[in-house]
Amino acid sequence: MSYSSTPMNKYWIPSLDIHKKVITQELQLYLGPQATVRPFTRDGEDGFLITTPGPCLTDEQINDICEKSRQVWESKAAARATEPDEKPLKRPLHRPVVIEKGNSGRR
Repeated sequence: MSYSSTPMNKYWIPSLDIHKKVITQELQLYLGPQATVRPFTRDGEDGFLITTPGPCLTDEQINDICEKSRQVWESKAAARATEPDEKPLKRPLHRPVVIEKGNSGRR
């Protein structure tokens, strides 16, 4: 049977506590090679659209993805903490990252 003739189910889950990289890496391990995931907004709420020929992720699988996501965010926050004597941030995951600075000098 070809993949194109397999009926696919679509499920939406909120992106709360889920890192895009983690769900992308883990999804096919849980749901098989035909499963796909992409960012999707439903009723104004960001989340992920999961397409799979079978059932969606179980509660345990979602919890595992959330735990792995937390580990990714914690390791990224630790890597960004460049000066150990800085005052600890209340929200280290929300530390602003400079993308571009305007020219501070005037001609």
